[in-house]
Amino acid sequence: MNEQAPKNPYPHFEQLPTSLRALFSGALMVVGLGYLFAALYVFAAHSGADGEPGLSVEDIKITYSGSSETTALEKALRGPMSGMLPQRDLETLIGWIHEGAGKREFKAGIELIIETNCLSCHDGSNPHLSNLDGYENVAVTVEQDTGTDLYTLVRVSHIHLFGLTFIFFIVGFIFSHAHVRPPWLKILLIVAPFAGVIADVLGWYVTKVFTPFAWIVLIAGFVNGIAFAAMWTISMYQMWLSKAYSARVA
Repeated sequence: MNEQAPKNPYPHFEQLPTSLRALFSGALMVVGLGYLFAALYVFAAHSGADGEPGLSVEDIKITYSGSSETTALEKALRGPMSGMLPQRDLETLIGWIHEGAGKREFKAGIELIIETNCLSCHDGSNPHLSNLDGYENVAVTVEQDTGTDLYTLVRVSHIHLFGLTFIFFIVGFIFSHAHVRPPWLKILLIVAPFAGVIADVLGWYVTKVFTPFAWIVLIAGFVNGIAFAAMWTISMYQMWLSKAYSARVA
């Protein structure tokens, strides 16, 4: 007797047991929340570097290549550290930088602001954070900004590559059970984030020496977000909300 091949050797969501769909849904909810917080962190860490609200391609250029018009300390104060100290102290620090960052003015009041608001993290004990303990250390951060240093780029790159690979593998594997037509669109959504991650990370290094490449970094991040949102939404919808679709396929 010849056995007939199964109608669909790779099951769609409606053919999976409820327990497996529950497992997939739990993973998607946690990963989705994590991706949301990661996106918020990226926005907070990079936006405002050009002195304007919001995230722009100019912020990315300044982050990775630096700027002749600002310093590393001012970039941090206008960007990720803007909410870490009172507005009055923030304006005082930025004003001191613009006035030449003199040692006398530092001793007269800037030092106390830094001790009060910054040294709990930037006391020199963490090699990955700028040391702001004393004028000599602060003076290094108010020199011309040359962008993210190579050591930091390498350190963040391997975290970024490993972490996002796992995230997009999990989401892509779950999404592979979705019913999407045409088939090439499904494949594109699965593959696009991996290409986006590679373009994003390589773009950091290229932007450091060729600032127009910052557009690639911005576009790659946008592609990753769109692909993630599409795979997440389609998967959750077809697992639990698409009753008419499930009945039609069955």
